[in-house]
Amino acid sequence: MHPDAPIDKTPTQDRPSARTDDPSSTERTIGRHRAAQRQRRGGRALLASTPVRVALATGVTCCLGVAAFAGTREDADATREPVAEALAERAVDDERASRSLDRAVSPSPTLSPSPTPKPTPSATRKAPRKPAPPPRPRPVAGLTQAQMDNAKTIVDVGVELKMPRRALVVAVATAMQESRLYNLASDVLPESSRYPHQGSGADHDSVGLFQQRPSSGWGTVRELMRPTYAAQAFYEALRDVPGWQQMSVAGAAQAVQVSAFPDAYAQHEELATTVVAALT
Repeated sequence: MHPDAPIDKTPTQDRPSARTDDPSSTERTIGRHRAAQRQRRGGRALLASTPVRVALATGVTCCLGVAAFAGTREDADATREPVAEALAERAVDDERASRSLDRAVSPSPTLSPSPTPKPTPSATRKAPRKPAPPPRPRPVAGLTQAQMDNAKTIVDVGVELKMPRRALVVAVATAMQESRLYNLASDVLPESSRYPHQGSGADHDSVGLFQQRPSSGWGTVRELMRPTYAAQAFYEALRDVPGWQQMSVAGAAQAVQVSAFPDAYAQHEELATTVVAALT
């Protein structure tokens, strides 16, 4: 080409046009388009199938569970740090408290104090008290308290033996004559002084309220120095006297005592009656 020749700017070969009249090119384009449509339809059908849906749902659930577990663990780690710090501070406080001798022990704020156990009936039951002794009788008819106490012993023994009232009068009148209602030892029997007594006499080996003699078979010295035994021995001997209830007080007393002064008992009948009336 000549340098001075005008340059024809009209391209001899342009870029291929978007449209072509080539039949084979058109068929390839249509084929690719239909294949893409079939692929999309197949994917939708695959997603619509039940096994695939189940698999997808399971996968989503697992992912959510892992995410929730991770979040819970993070929350637990975040909570654990303040708890650890609190426990560390409490350990320091406990160590300080353990070194102090004046520390006050307070109950845990999270625990309610245990209730105080109620005492059992066996723990609150008091020991049985001994019965109080019966009141001593007030002396009457000029007797002392010791004489009145001995008269009461004689009357109580007679009541226990179910002796009639007249026997009580006979017994009290006999003790008034023999010992003036005192429990006497004997100067002849030193043994008698070893037992409780309220004086002593010297009438042979006679001892006690009724001045009964051990040598006559009334009992041992120790037995006769007991007022209850001496009174029982007298009542049993009176019961063995035939017709003693028809006798006078002095006659019934003499039948038992066989005294050298049989009429001496009569002087005590009225006083003995008054004492028995006060004691029954």
